[in-house]
Amino acid sequence: MIYYFIRRLLLAVPVMLFVALFVFLLLRLTPGDPAQAIAGDHATPEQIAAIRDSLGLDRPLAGQFVAWIGNMLTGDFGNSLISQRPVLEMIGQRIGPTLALAVVAMALTVVISVPLGILAAWRHGGLIDRAVMAFSVLGFSVPIFVTGYVLIGVFAVNLKWLPVQGYKPLAEGLGPFLYRIILPGLALASIYIALVSRMTRASMLEVLREDYVRTARAKGLPEALVLFRHALRNAAIPILTVVGTGFAMMVSGVVVTETVFNIPGLGRLVVDAVLARDYPLIQAIILLTAAAYVVINLLIDLSYALTDPRIRYQ
Repeated sequence: MIYYFIRRLLLAVPVMLFVALFVFLLLRLTPGDPAQAIAGDHATPEQIAAIRDSLGLDRPLAGQFVAWIGNMLTGDFGNSLISQRPVLEMIGQRIGPTLALAVVAMALTVVISVPLGILAAWRHGGLIDRAVMAFSVLGFSVPIFVTGYVLIGVFAVNLKWLPVQGYKPLAEGLGPFLYRIILPGLALASIYIALVSRMTRASMLEVLREDYVRTARAKGLPEALVLFRHALRNAAIPILTVVGTGFAMMVSGVVVTETVFNIPGLGRLVVDAVLARDYPLIQAIILLTAAAYVVINLLIDLSYALTDPRIRYQ
């Protein structure tokens, strides 16, 4: 497995280089002058020239790319054009709430959707199965911001059980952290609960038709043991794939949820950077998001061997 891990890491290098090239050209080859777009309509020629010099736009394109890659390999992603602070420092301050929100949302997704999918497959064609499928369709159909506002209206405004918005880090205590993160976590998890429950149901239905499941039942094993030990473990690979890719999508797609619940995370930072045309910050966020996708996909592949003993990586 170690050789497979190293081989996958080496294969990730050209992927990241392609992403870096795309992000680099996104700024340099867009219509118009990037320095003029950053400076604004009322900037003086001296201000535009200063921005071009700070971004290295006055050098050849190949030289700009090599210098940019070299700086990133040393951990220098540049400074924000708006705040003049290091880009990595700004991302580091905002990534904590985003990761916390994604972890809580994924935990809620797994805890709710996997039992629902198993229950729906077990009672295939019955009332429970139809109810789970209807809930899944509803979860896919309703946008996250609508779900968020509905949850706020029910649990924060009417019942007054939870706060409307805000965020408390885990360092201030588990209770305050969960008290403020549970509502946005549930809103973010809504669409993934629908997705994972449908995938769990489909995978379990396929496995429950296998001969070894019928044999286990014929031996008189308890139904819970048949479902969770024999069926779920063999149906876990597609479920793990959806859960892993869903977590990666959560980390990179929490903009709406953080905006609705006023969470100072990475999504809000992306919106602010786009509105301010802060290109170094946008480039760094895109690259780090791509790296997160690569790492999560690698972890998903490695988890297959832990779940299914028939899979061995050489």
